[in-house]
Amino acid sequence: MYKTEGGSPDILPCMGTDDVKHLHGMHVVHDGPREAPPLVLIHGSGASGSSWGPVVPALAGRYHVIRIDLPGHGHSPPAPSYEVPEQAAGLAAALDELGLRSVTVAGHSSGGYIATALAEQRPDLVGSLALISSGPSPDALLPQPALLRALISPPLGPLLWRVRSDAMLRRGVTAVCNRPVDVPDDLISEVRGIDYRTFRTVLRQNGAYIAERTVPVRLTALDVPVLVIFGAADRRWDPSSAHHYDTVPNARVEHLPDVGHFPMLEAPEATGSLLLDFAATGH
Repeated sequence: MYKTEGGSPDILPCMGTDDVKHLHGMHVVHDGPREAPPLVLIHGSGASGSSWGPVVPALAGRYHVIRIDLPGHGHSPPAPSYEVPEQAAGLAAALDELGLRSVTVAGHSSGGYIATALAEQRPDLVGSLALISSGPSPDALLPQPALLRALISPPLGPLLWRVRSDAMLRRGVTAVCNRPVDVPDDLISEVRGIDYRTFRTVLRQNGAYIAERTVPVRLTALDVPVLVIFGAADRRWDPSSAHHYDTVPNARVEHLPDVGHFPMLEAPEATGSLLLDFAATGH
């Protein structure tokens, strides 16, 4: 069972959908009843908390869902550092302010690295970890779609970044999806606000984190239940690399057929069901 500060599952006032605040430089959106067990959702690079939108209604029916906009993303201001441990420390401070302990934390893509670093730094805060489309190591990265390469690489990147249209941003998301998806309008609006230099720095720091030690190696050192969800047709990370998580004690690996890099958008019902089951049972 999750705990609030002080060690008991105190009943707090019910919190309505989309109750919003800023904590330690991070924009935080709450969905569902405040007295329910907490479920923290962390987005990936170049996205925002809105990327979880399609799965939130199902999750918020049973959990106090806490969506985080990482620094420099969504509605969160830029930060002095985008190193993964620094971002995890900021998230820890936010969860401390909310008075939470032993919560379920789910991260999409590089959000899984933030979740892992949080568990490394503050095991008291993390009761279980769910990683969705989180590449285990640098060598699992696939050649990226041409549009994404153009957007993030000099010399064209900085120029294209300034003139990105909504249609281009949508194509950037769907380029790593395998199924047709409706990209939420609020996600497009929030992605537009991400600075080019910030995005490049975040990608570099994410790479440094998994190059230093792979995610499975990091998880093996932790005593925490882990759920890994991987699309069998992921276009960012080699889907076969998911088997590296098989070596992690207390880890369960789920493959979603026909799904690409965004299970929350491509298969929200299946993704939500897996998260609900894992959050309830811890395995």
